[in-house]
Amino acid sequence: MERQREKGDSGAKERHICHSGCDPDIVGNRKLATMGSLMKFLHTMVRIRDVDQSLDFYCNKLGLQEVRRFDSKAGRFTLIFLAAPEDVARATEERAPLLELTYNWEPEDYDEGRHFGHLAFEVDDIYETCQSLMNAGVTINRPPRDGRMAFIRSPDNISIELLQKGEAQPKAEPWSSMANTGHW
Repeated sequence: MERQREKGDSGAKERHICHSGCDPDIVGNRKLATMGSLMKFLHTMVRIRDVDQSLDFYCNKLGLQEVRRFDSKAGRFTLIFLAAPEDVARATEERAPLLELTYNWEPEDYDEGRHFGHLAFEVDDIYETCQSLMNAGVTINRPPRDGRMAFIRSPDNISIELLQKGEAQPKAEPWSSMANTGHW
């Protein structure tokens, strides 16, 4: 959906332009056309090579603020979640909207496309959402075996993480034994 500004006698006004498949009433209510559950944008993940250099850029120069950090010794990575100044309270309380900086402890050379990681959305019911997507022909690349997280890809191969709102759902079939498909 695009937003366009139009100038009329009373000044500028905004109108929504939806492309095929985009229903403005559904989008306006945050309800997805192919799913019965609501969805909320959570974060975008970007891989970084140097924590100090990245924090200097994103925090000191761009003005974002660190709201959360997670170190995984087993996974050998650090996640740093940043928010715009006006979003800090909401980002702290709701864990959204955020920019996730991912620092992998093992050096890796990222080309331009590998810096971007994924989009993340919170859903009311991870199983219902995945089933609805599968029914619509979407491949579930990483099924929600844990009742909490799944990955899919857009038609342009953008990785999209779906996270269960609140606590994880109890493990359930066919999801718990479903294998990964491709990569995410």
